[in-house]
Amino acid sequence: MIVVGASVGGVDALKSLTGGLAGLTCPLLVVLHIGRHNSLLPQLLAQPGGLSAAHAIDGERLRPGHAHVAPPDHHMLVVGERIELTRGPREHHSRPAIDPLFLSSALSHGAGTVGVVLTGMLDDGTAGLQAIKACGGTAVVQDPSEAYAPSMPRSAIDNVEVDHCVGLSQMPALLQRLAATPVPASEPTPPPHLLHELALTRNQGVGMDHLHAIGQPSPYVCPECHGSLFELHGTTPKRFRCHTGHSFTTRTLQQAVGGATDEAMWNALRALQEQQALLDHMAAVYRAARNVALEEQAASAARQAQAQVTALRSLIEASPAPLE
Repeated sequence: MIVVGASVGGVDALKSLTGGLAGLTCPLLVVLHIGRHNSLLPQLLAQPGGLSAAHAIDGERLRPGHAHVAPPDHHMLVVGERIELTRGPREHHSRPAIDPLFLSSALSHGAGTVGVVLTGMLDDGTAGLQAIKACGGTAVVQDPSEAYAPSMPRSAIDNVEVDHCVGLSQMPALLQRLAATPVPASEPTPPPHLLHELALTRNQGVGMDHLHAIGQPSPYVCPECHGSLFELHGTTPKRFRCHTGHSFTTRTLQQAVGGATDEAMWNALRALQEQQALLDHMAAVYRAARNVALEEQAASAARQAQAQVTALRSLIEASPAPLE
């Protein structure tokens, strides 16, 4: 099977890729970071006389020559010869995410899995591609120099022993050849830590037991559920998971924490502005009542709140841009 992951710039890249896959002899599974938004991706990928494409259905069998597309707000996993859809924990702040598909495919189909990382930001797909390689599969990455967003393919190249790094124009022919190549009779035994990670994604067993088997407590909390994050042993790039199953690299964690920080600061600014407005109102009420002492107390507090508003707004607007 061929599993493909893409993010920013992925629609055009996927259309280019699938346009050359008519007659594909194996299933194609596609994840694009679309979050909860409605998606017309299957209609865009379907080719007259070529690949058919549709949003995946929970429990459906894998079909050769068909593109199974992860639907909005669902991870798409492979369990044997069937697809499993889940609204399980977001990974890299995304659902659907690429890593769950790649990991589950690697554990279900081993050396018969071809993983493809296309254009996108940050690190999703890297750990999944590592899992595919660990189970004997093949890693393919879009040439970062031509990717709309080179970060995701660059992360894969930097951290995975990639088998093929090619441009989109060359990729369909390459995938057709790989699909026609016999799967080796022997393949590596999957590393145990991959089984623990898939169990976390599928909410199987006791989350803390899985975490203690593959990592150690870190000083950070999960920005999704606020549980303790465990730093996973021996991962590159460094990765973290919580016992509910949320997963991050250092870069995706920073992005998520940065978003939470930004939201908290704007909430604080709103509260200060409301406090200032209320104090101004109180000063006016005391002034009308000719209570000079209380009017001055309220006016002084309002001026302090205004100074805090000005200072906090300056801090927010000077915050660094998100890492890419």
